[in-house]
Amino acid sequence: MNAERAKAIYDSSDTIAVQLDGKPIWIEHVDEANGMATVQIGSRPGNTQTVSVDRLKEQ
Repeated sequence: MNAERAKAIYDSSDTIAVQLDGKPIWIEHVDEANGMATVQIGSRPGNTQTVSVDRLKEQ
């Protein structure tokens, strides 16, 4: 995925399924300039990581 698409998913009012390494995630922030995204893994709010948007897969 690219940063522009990750930002569009983040800004969307629709629920769009995205995965990181086969696990469902929620995008919490997108840094378009650096191609990074902060994501919540699964349903635990404290379980966040900042990863390259290249690792995100839209379902």
